[in-house]
Amino acid sequence: MCEANQTPEQRFSNVIRRIRDACASHKRDPDHIRLLAVSKTKPAEQIQALARLGQRSFGENYVDEAVEKIELLRDLKLCWHFIGPIQSNKTRLLAEHFDWIESVDRVKIARRLADQRPEVKPPLKVLIQVNLDGESQKAGCAAEEIDELAEFIDARPELQLRGLMAIPAQRDDSEAQRAVFSRLKTHFDALARSHPSVDTLSAGMSGDMEAAIAAGSTEIRVGTDLFGPRS
Repeated sequence: MCEANQTPEQRFSNVIRRIRDACASHKRDPDHIRLLAVSKTKPAEQIQALARLGQRSFGENYVDEAVEKIELLRDLKLCWHFIGPIQSNKTRLLAEHFDWIESVDRVKIARRLADQRPEVKPPLKVLIQVNLDGESQKAGCAAEEIDELAEFIDARPELQLRGLMAIPAQRDDSEAQRAVFSRLKTHFDALARSHPSVDTLSAGMSGDMEAAIAAGSTEIRVGTDLFGPRS
């Protein structure tokens, strides 16, 4: 876990080591796991520091803050993922500035993103967020709503369906963590069978990345362990 006195290089190295160790334990190829650096609330300077170490993918939760950083760091040609809850009045900014949207959970949002994606940009890569535990305080569709939403996304040329994302309720036991991620992987496999473009399962963070990798995650989202404790 992250310590306040670690350098950015040490933090980055530690996270990469955890991913590689988990892959070795569960016979996964680490090249098939993307590390998404969750850079919400972090200044552009810290993103630049990680980019110099080779990190290319960054995840943001707050639209206005993210757009400012995307514009400021445009020359670095980073890949930007939006991973927060989506408000209807922010979809144009998302469609115009992001490469990936990982938190689509209803047709209304998918339609707005498609309608507002600039013609000069490639299709917006989309993950459907699933609320695995039915938590009222979290975004995400129910498992039984995945197929209908996927069909709508797949039918829009401005969007490209790439998979699923979830933020399960916290579980301290590794077996319980793995069980819920395995449930997500079952939904992912079913989606991939009917939609050939599906290849991304975004699941697992600092506290449960090993269980997520064991269950088949292809993207791990890490914030504090990369950027250091919040001030």
